[in-house]
Amino acid sequence: MRRALRIAAGELRLMTRTRTAWLGLIALVLLSAVAAATSSAHIASERAARAEHQAAADHAFEAQPDRHPHRAVHYGTYVQRPVSPLAAFEPGVDPFTGTTLFLEGHRQNSATFGAMRESSGLIRFGQLTPAFVLQTLAPLLLIFLGFSTVARERETGVLKQLRLHGAHAGDVLVGKALALGAIGGVALAPALVSLAVPAASAPAEAASAALIGGGYAAYLAIWVLGVVAVSTLARSSRGALLSLIAVWAVAVVVVPRGAAALAAQAEPAPTRVEMDLRLAQDARRIGDSHNPDDPFFTTFRERTLAAYGVEQVEDLPVNFRGLVAAEGEALTSRLFADSAKRTADQQRAQSAWLEAGAVLSPALAVRQASMAGAATGLENHVSFLEQAEAYRFDLIQRLNRLHTEGVRAEDDAARSRDPEAERRTRVSADNWATLPDFEFRPATPAQRVGGMLPGLAVLTAWLLAAIGLFVIAGRRLGQVTT
Repeated sequence: MRRALRIAAGELRLMTRTRTAWLGLIALVLLSAVAAATSSAHIASERAARAEHQAAADHAFEAQPDRHPHRAVHYGTYVQRPVSPLAAFEPGVDPFTGTTLFLEGHRQNSATFGAMRESSGLIRFGQLTPAFVLQTLAPLLLIFLGFSTVARERETGVLKQLRLHGAHAGDVLVGKALALGAIGGVALAPALVSLAVPAASAPAEAASAALIGGGYAAYLAIWVLGVVAVSTLARSSRGALLSLIAVWAVAVVVVPRGAAALAAQAEPAPTRVEMDLRLAQDARRIGDSHNPDDPFFTTFRERTLAAYGVEQVEDLPVNFRGLVAAEGEALTSRLFADSAKRTADQQRAQSAWLEAGAVLSPALAVRQASMAGAATGLENHVSFLEQAEAYRFDLIQRLNRLHTEGVRAEDDAARSRDPEAERRTRVSADNWATLPDFEFRPATPAQRVGGMLPGLAVLTAWLLAAIGLFVIAGRRLGQVTT
């Protein structure tokens, strides 16, 4: 091990004498630091903006005047998707999925104002975040600094000299890997800081942040071992460089984008217009909940009269129109739930293609793990939509209950032709403040760690494969130098 450390120190001294190595390392560290700073500032600004917009939406809903409860049903309100504390490191799918959701009766809207959907194609190519720098640019630095570590020594005859001084092939490879690993550690440092800061302010994030940091350390270790192994196995430095660049292009660019394209082809998603038309057709079969005399609600009317022990709607102690509105909302909400489940299942099927692509690309594996740990993956988005829909349904049904119990049926029936009756159908504005606000419940730390396990398992397999290649390279080098 002492000889390996000496070889590593010698390799680092050689790198420090090379201006290209210094420039590359400084550029990557600065880029990583800038990415961490700008991404953190953006997330802090975004968090403050969403909190402000949520407060404004809550205030606007509570500031409604006295009005008919069903007017409030159609007035609706907005909810904002909260920002994960670790989103500055790994934004995941959040920029593409929308941040704002409008909630109203009889309708399920989609999230809007996604940062990437509102931007140009150039911005969509890649966000400057610590995760992007580590996934895409750090391997390139390791390739350009390490492609000739062993090949150069063989071409110049230094390997034979090292052998004469008692250095084994394993010492040479381990020393070269330690030197290149030190470069990787320096490149990793700014990203680890960007993980440690939110983890320090939110202790619940510590476990996820630690696993994310460990995952990226393993990812860079895969590249370090692979670069040194290829430099050993290649016939020349030039051949090693070309081979490594080809591997990087396939693993970091071709496979992730190819897997996404295959997912879109294999699991084509309907457009929002097609989904809305399908829901509208299904809703028409249910009937019109605004019309208490709609034939579809005949069975419901008979069931309600029997439950209250009366023979006519006029004899009910509550407003039948409100009961019909509540029943109609329950029926349409089931349609919404079925539609949302189909959409989520389709998105999960598309995501499965990316998970399969991780077998061919460690970049996909580490990205899946970091998104799950940072709570910025698909499941977090689906959870937000499900919780928002549950809140929407509860809010609308509370308003329907006000309609049922707080508005007299006679006034409700006459309000379109009698101004006084219309005035009496307005409930007090104090009711709006009693309705609960939306509170998103994110995945627990244990759930997030569990979500990281599949990606980390694939990453571990890649690390074992890199170690295996490294061992093979060591044996080959030992045969050459003997």
